[in-house]
Amino acid sequence: MRTRTTAAILIALVAPIVAQRSSAADDPAAVLKDLTAVIALQGQPCGQAVTATKQADNDYIVACKDGSRYRVFINAEGRVVVQKQ
Repeated sequence: MRTRTTAAILIALVAPIVAQRSSAADDPAAVLKDLTAVIALQGQPCGQAVTATKQADNDYIVACKDGSRYRVFINAEGRVVVQKQ
């Protein structure tokens, strides 16, 4: 039950970030800030996103200040996924 609640909260927090793609797309700093938040909400170490390469809609490769690299995307079920690269 706790896992479902945590997942629901995470989705509720991340969905607006991803949905605001059009306004954030105009500001690269906003995209990095949003991706940093998404990675942190998934419990992955990053510190701060320094670069983000867009692969497709809602699909980014993110390089972090600490040297970590992640792929952040939305899967077929509509969930945000953060994969360590």
